[in-house]
Amino acid sequence: MTDSTRRILLGRVLGAFGLRGEAKLESWTEPRVAIFRYQPWIVRDPQGRERELSGVRGRESGKYLIANFPEVTDRDAVEAMHGTEIYVPRSALPPPKAGEYYWVDLEGLRVVTTEGVSLGTVSHLFSTGANDVLVARDDTRERMIPFVLPQYVTSVDFEANLVTVDWDPDF
Repeated sequence: MTDSTRRILLGRVLGAFGLRGEAKLESWTEPRVAIFRYQPWIVRDPQGRERELSGVRGRESGKYLIANFPEVTDRDAVEAMHGTEIYVPRSALPPPKAGEYYWVDLEGLRVVTTEGVSLGTVSHLFSTGANDVLVARDDTRERMIPFVLPQYVTSVDFEANLVTVDWDPDF
């Protein structure tokens, strides 16, 4: 799949905020408000219907973002959007800095130890607060490897579709 067709999930609508048609958003961009820079959005409602959306504005408010959607002016319309996911094409994101990676770019890469033992492929990553964790899955098991460079993740090679880790295969 190419960057122009691959989509990145950036956030979702959590519900209404106030009475004037504003929405609470959860954003997984860093910083959170950067989600508003990557428009147009492809929004997918819980029933799977998709549409393109531009012109969304917003601000931070506590642990959420508050968004104003074009042509949405009442609470009921926003409540109907609850659970809507916000996507952008991968090509809309800037290239990562040296030594940084978008998680979606790592998913599907093969994972091998420094001794060449296969641990499967990258299933997904998640954050623990202390560090990110790479989940490598093969036919028989799942391994959670701290995504700490260079201590545990020794290299990422996109040309070879390979992540090399310093990790005991029995752990």
